[in-house]
Amino acid sequence: MKETPSFSAHLKANAFAVEELLSALLGPAVGADEIARPANLLAAMRHGVLNGGKRLRPFLVSECTALLEGDADAALRVGAALECVHCYSLVHDDLPAMDDDDMRRGQPTVHIAFDEATAILAGDSLLTFAFDIIAAPETPLPDRQKTALILALARASGHGGMAGGQALDLAAEKRAPGEAGIVTLQAMKTGALIRFACEAGAVIADASDEDRRRLRAFGEKIGLAFQLADDLLDLTADAEAMGKATGKDAARGKGTLVALHGQAWAERELEELVAQAENLLQPYGARSAILVETARFIANRRS
Repeated sequence: MKETPSFSAHLKANAFAVEELLSALLGPAVGADEIARPANLLAAMRHGVLNGGKRLRPFLVSECTALLEGDADAALRVGAALECVHCYSLVHDDLPAMDDDDMRRGQPTVHIAFDEATAILAGDSLLTFAFDIIAAPETPLPDRQKTALILALARASGHGGMAGGQALDLAAEKRAPGEAGIVTLQAMKTGALIRFACEAGAVIADASDEDRRRLRAFGEKIGLAFQLADDLLDLTADAEAMGKATGKDAARGKGTLVALHGQAWAERELEELVAQAENLLQPYGARSAILVETARFIANRRS
């Protein structure tokens, strides 16, 4: 299903706002308690972050916050922090010791544009900066909510979440996991940050525990859909459309659910995941229309 023009415009408008904020946050001005911002390191960080993209994770933060009538400015800053974590993971994933990719979003990866050491430091700095953005006084939230967001993002990002998922992904090159192992790997490497993006909206809005559980579950469903769609694209899309190399999972012998069950199964599973995601949003009625369309967009994306 093709997204409506209004949805597409909404997604682009949010991406533009996130890009503007990230550009300002990653400017040359030295912040309070900083000593200096080395120009080459800052340039590498900007290269890894300010390179387009749909900014889907910040969009989910903003839309889940809006669903529960939370603070839009806080959502934008938390979304920018989340995008720093996501981009750090891409910078490190592209390194020769990891996935060894030369292109990302249609341009040279950070270690190609700069060098490996600078890419490592750029990733380290982006990860650290994410928590700076949330904790900073410019983020208009009480300390209690900031603490909850920092804890949730740390656990989604670290050894029990995304970084742990990358470790499992590297291990999968030597020994392909079974279906349960693949689901765990993908829930950690890809799903954890998408789950956080949705759950963060409830935290920012200081919503009920039930709202937080419901949006967390929604994030888990669309996180699974995102990775399944990604695996389909790795099989069917060309590198120009994706802005990065495709077919690498199959070449490395990595197990995916698509490889296990086939394309037709994956397409049916995506439909089921979207239906489950939509069902979780039913209590919110028409207010959840954009999130429903986001779930469909994730399942049917072409890049």
